[in-house]
Amino acid sequence: MTASSSPQDYDGAAVAEPEWFLRLYIAGKAARAETALQNLKRLCEEHLAGRYSIEVIDLLKTPKLAAGDQILAVPTVVRKVPEPMRRIIGDLSDRERVLVGLDIQPVSTDGRSAGTL
Repeated sequence: MTASSSPQDYDGAAVAEPEWFLRLYIAGKAARAETALQNLKRLCEEHLAGRYSIEVIDLLKTPKLAAGDQILAVPTVVRKVPEPMRRIIGDLSDRERVLVGLDIQPVSTDGRSAGTL
C-alpha cells in the first residue's frame, strides 16, 4: 500500500519526483498502525504538501523487509530521502518529536517553511 502526493501539471501528469520519501513499517491493521499512518499523512500535508511520498510496509506480509532498515519495533517511520536516513518509533502523536526526529521544519504562518528542508 502506498500513499503519495506529488506535484502535477495542468493535465494531471506528475511534474517531479517527491523530495521526501518516507517508509512506514507496521504489523497488520492494528489501531496503533492506523494512528501512525493518519498522523504521518496529516503532518506531511501540513509541512511537505506536494513534495512527499509514503510507502507503507506491513511486516506481517513481508517480514524480510525489516532487516534492510533495521526495524526493531513497529510502527516505525524511516526517512529515506533526503539523506541522512532517520527513524521515529511510535504512533507519531507527539508532533514536536516527529518534526525534530525527521528534521522537518515547521511551516510558518505565511505558508512557507520556517527554515530550509
